[in-house]
Amino acid sequence: FFFFNDTATTEIYTEQIVGSVRCVQETGTAVVQNTKALTQKAIKAASAVQKKEAKAQAQAQAQEKASKKVASYKTQTPQQTQQQDEELDLETAIKIKRDPEQSLKEQYQPNVVEKYWQKWWEEKKFYHADAKKAAVTPYEKKFVIVIPPPNVTGFLHLGHALFIAIQDCITRWRRMNGCITCWMPGVDHAGIATQSVVEKKIWNENKLTRHDLGREKFLEKVWEWKDQYGDRICNQFRKMGVSVDWDRFAFTLDEKRQIAVKEAFVRLHERGIIYRASRLVNWCCKLKTAISDIEVEKIDIDKPVYMSVPGYDKKVEFGVLIHFAYRLKDSDDELVVATTRIETMLGDTAVAVHPKDPRYQKFIGKELVHPFIKDRRIVVIADEVLVDPEFGTGCVKITPCHDFNDYECGKRNNLEFVNILNDDGTMNENCGKFAGMSRFLVKELIQKDLQELGLHRGKTPNKMILSTCSRSKDIIEPLIRPQWYVNCQDIAKKMIEVVDNGELKIEPPRFVKTWKYWLENIQDWCISRQIWWGHRIPAYQIKKKTDANWLDSQLAEGWVSARSEEEAIEQAAKRLGVDKSEVEIKQDEDVLDTWFSSAFFPFSGFGWPDTESDEYKGFYPGHLLETGHDILFFWVARMVMMGLLLTEQLPFKEVFLHPIVRDAYGRKMSKSLGNIIDPLDLVRGCTLDHLVEVIKSYNCTPAEEKKSIDERKKDFPHGIGECGSDALRFGLLAYMIQGGSINLDVKRVEGYRNFCNKIWNSFKLVHMTFNKDFKYDISKLDNFESLELVDKWILIKLNKCVEEMNRSLKDYEFGTATQCFQGFWLYSFCDVYLEVIKPIFKENSYSERAIIVQNILLTIIDQGLKLIHPLMPFITEELYQKLPDYEGHAESISIATYPQNNEKWVGEEQENNVEELQKLVKTIRSLTAGINLPSSARPQVFAVFIEQNEKLRSSVQQNIQFIQVLAKCAGVEFLNSKSDVPVGCIMGVSNTILEIHVFVKEHIKADQEIVRLEKQKQKIEALMKPIQVKVNNPNFSKMPEDVKTQNTEKLKGYEIEIQKLDEALEQFKQLL
Repeated sequence: FFFFNDTATTEIYTEQIVGSVRCVQETGTAVVQNTKALTQKAIKAASAVQKKEAKAQAQAQAQEKASKKVASYKTQTPQQTQQQDEELDLETAIKIKRDPEQSLKEQYQPNVVEKYWQKWWEEKKFYHADAKKAAVTPYEKKFVIVIPPPNVTGFLHLGHALFIAIQDCITRWRRMNGCITCWMPGVDHAGIATQSVVEKKIWNENKLTRHDLGREKFLEKVWEWKDQYGDRICNQFRKMGVSVDWDRFAFTLDEKRQIAVKEAFVRLHERGIIYRASRLVNWCCKLKTAISDIEVEKIDIDKPVYMSVPGYDKKVEFGVLIHFAYRLKDSDDELVVATTRIETMLGDTAVAVHPKDPRYQKFIGKELVHPFIKDRRIVVIADEVLVDPEFGTGCVKITPCHDFNDYECGKRNNLEFVNILNDDGTMNENCGKFAGMSRFLVKELIQKDLQELGLHRGKTPNKMILSTCSRSKDIIEPLIRPQWYVNCQDIAKKMIEVVDNGELKIEPPRFVKTWKYWLENIQDWCISRQIWWGHRIPAYQIKKKTDANWLDSQLAEGWVSARSEEEAIEQAAKRLGVDKSEVEIKQDEDVLDTWFSSAFFPFSGFGWPDTESDEYKGFYPGHLLETGHDILFFWVARMVMMGLLLTEQLPFKEVFLHPIVRDAYGRKMSKSLGNIIDPLDLVRGCTLDHLVEVIKSYNCTPAEEKKSIDERKKDFPHGIGECGSDALRFGLLAYMIQGGSINLDVKRVEGYRNFCNKIWNSFKLVHMTFNKDFKYDISKLDNFESLELVDKWILIKLNKCVEEMNRSLKDYEFGTATQCFQGFWLYSFCDVYLEVIKPIFKENSYSERAIIVQNILLTIIDQGLKLIHPLMPFITEELYQKLPDYEGHAESISIATYPQNNEKWVGEEQENNVEELQKLVKTIRSLTAGINLPSSARPQVFAVFIEQNEKLRSSVQQNIQFIQVLAKCAGVEFLNSKSDVPVGCIMGVSNTILEIHVFVKEHIKADQEIVRLEKQKQKIEALMKPIQVKVNNPNFSKMPEDVKTQNTEKLKGYEIEIQKLDEALEQFKQLL
């Protein structure tokens, strides 16, 4: 296929993009032609008003249907979603799909094509791996991967869609290559997220809190919710065609996982790797729990702003530094400090200065007076680590209990640690008259009191990063709380070592540096959470029954870990040196961080701690872990950590990290920006009204909401067309050619839906060539050298595609794989081979030549569908089932053998020969593209050698049909000299050695063509004029680079079109 800069040529060649559709039309029967003629007459007979009304009615019906579909989907339970539109029983549906006479007549419709196959695949157990067989199979003959378990509360988003496309592609390819494959699915219990959802639910329904219900009844409510809605995201995954082993589905809070988590905690605690300590944590006052770093959202604030916060009626000011003074004890001197969190001054125990700052050296060691807490001792200390004497006043207030930097400073200088906050964010008893008040109210009151005391020194704007809880949106407060920790220091060294020595491979390699940096600076991992939904920590506080108080909760001696209460009592009795009947135990109320239980997923999913089972031996360790690079440390590193600590093996040998999916404008997708695209809206299609309503449900700021709605109206004025899962998967994988983030353009995905349509139509065309007596016999292709040039060429192209697809998928170059297959299917198979062989079947479909071509066509279709199946599972299964039966045809394409390189199908000479012929075709087509030749015209072509080339002459003569069909000409006649060329030809040069003369005089009127081209030239010159003025302006060089590039490239394009028009005009003037 050839591309041109001029508009006219592009329009002509657009026909070749839809070549297969035209092929069907041209090879159709008289009935089809008559029907088409009648249809055209009917259209011409219809009035403009009738057409307009019909169109408006159709659009209204389509929009109403789409709106109802989307609305019904949103209100359906997961079970209803899975069962929707399944009118036929599975056996009947599959039988119909296999019959081309019943199912191939329709145009390509993703919703029809993708229906039923997932259910059939699952019922047939194509994706289930036999553990006994796997246990005795070598590691290299297996492929094991675990799905990153989505939250049980989750909905399918584009991040999920991307990892499904990648992981399913790899797994299907490995399965088709003969590996025992096990792709383990699962769902994460999502401690904080799930508890938040259920707490909101019971409050909205009954105005009750979890504390009103109590722990046991509340957990019953959570399990009820999980049983009702927990399968929702799994059913959405099914719509994407996942080939996971559903028999091995794992829920991270099920019985097997509970056994594994308890075992892991107890073993690590016994080894001293898990320990208890009081340290600073990220605290969410709304949820009353510590949260992990990944659950903290950072908001950049570049100027003063008032924001709403949960649980407080008034908006709170952020983005300012509040300056105030501490007076020295028994002195009129003062030190001025500044803070963004004025309320934390109630917990100050020091003011730090730089030891070499001459302004404050005399104050070091002296005490300051706290204006509100009279008995509070505040000392001036020297700290060169924390204090920059050039910043602000050079004085820094120190609140060790409520700031991470101050915490370290407090430890360095042995300061008093004073906590000022209760778990709910109110001020505690250490805050004097402010005790019991909201911290945000105190923020206001303290400023007023400081002004009255003459200690307020004003406010200044301050850029800052505000930490909020991603679940509750509350402001994060650093608090010191006793928690359980994992000691990461020693194991981090081993984790660096396994990457350095190649035991663990990380792709892309740029993340190796990130991996090492994080592990070299790793902090111990806080694994306890103050919520109820999750793995309750198997640790027990102990005491003798005769003791009035429990042992100190912060000391290791006061705790034992155990797999059961009975074991805990035994441990306690042993620790205390008394009989079991004399001890009392109390299990920790906290639960474990969700990431902790997820860290065991690669081996707890296969039976650990039972290391002798076939499941464990057969599927652990795994082969690959694929996920987003944003959770490299929160999940990937911790799986490696726990694998090494508990199994002394890596849980997988390779890590592949995919990029983050952003919107078409490069922005991160988030509800606050209103730019999230639901993958299922792409799969099913949706209206513009639906897209707008979704944005309104996100509760964005008014400005962001308006911006997002305007963008949707601009980008999708008619909504999003139905693309189907195959097009979405293929589109996401096609983006993997680039590095960094994926800026997803929905229109590009819609374009891949058209590619699916191209596959569908080309299959229909090929299927039409199979007469009822056709039997596939690939042995007819054994004598490769005896085949026609174009036959050999297409098999060579197919073979190269096979080789490149296998290499690309092996190396995770998914974008390259999509380009490779598209290039072969569109530009070699459809645009060339299918066009060239059409005349064969117009003549005699039973000829020996036709039979050979039929076998080649079936070979290409069979191998082509298999090649692309890992990327597009639905359409490939649909079409594969419609192929004529032949020896080796698998029950499902998903378990068919993936094509491999054929050593016979090679030939550089044949490729070069066809390439020369294509250049000749291109020259002829480019000459005729700029003129109004009737579609039925087949002009004669005359060729004159500039330099004699008998090889080319012979090739053209032997493959004249190739040129006639593709160039749409009557034939090519070689002449001895240019003087022999008849009058009435237009001329061009092919291959630098051959003059091409196309006789067009009898097909056109030269004078009319000249008038037409002159008008076209005038239009282009009019478009050029304002750009020329802009480019020639002296100030043009000062314009932004992108503006300059855009204008110069546009001008260059117009100049090329003018040049081509001038050449065409000169040719036509010679015909007068």
